[in-house]
Amino acid sequence: MNPQRFVALPSQTVGPFFHFGITTDPDLGDLATPSAQGEHIELRVRLLDGDGAPIPDGIVELWQADSTGKYAHPNDTRDREPDPAFRGFGRLATGDDGACTFSTVRPGRVPGEHGAWQSSHINVCVFARGLLGHLCTRIYFDDDPTLAEDPVLSLVPAGRRATLLAHRDEGYGCWSIDLHLQGESETVFFDL
Repeated sequence: MNPQRFVALPSQTVGPFFHFGITTDPDLGDLATPSAQGEHIELRVRLLDGDGAPIPDGIVELWQADSTGKYAHPNDTRDREPDPAFRGFGRLATGDDGACTFSTVRPGRVPGEHGAWQSSHINVCVFARGLLGHLCTRIYFDDDPTLAEDPVLSLVPAGRRATLLAHRDEGYGCWSIDLHLQGESETVFFDL
């Protein structure tokens, strides 16, 4: 075959059909067993479109460190074992209200580049119809006194940082964050 004859195919939008096959296990919303170390929390993530309407057929994936800041991943080569009662990964579909709720632990701080420590955060991937690819962002906690020290958060313009902050939501009894995929309140997404 002549390699010069190959051309890139146009991108296809995601779903809405895709989540039926990969979000059938509700246990993927439980990142921590009851014996996991650290502060156990519920995290409600809601996806909203540019008009502020809920996205009922999206997927939210979480990846995070355990309560001591250790990832359950071979690339985290620090000399300690991750909490065996903590999975570190979760995936749920959003419901009619655009939301899904994860059971997890508040993650510990992890080292960043050049010896700087990152604030407690959860890495997020969002999949939804109309997107040409997934979106990546982070969720921080608005009561964290180390936010001003976080090297990644400091790259975000000060006026947009609030889009990455979960807050305690007494109405739902958990931590909560709205991820706006576009529009005036658009969440900061990272180009990875």
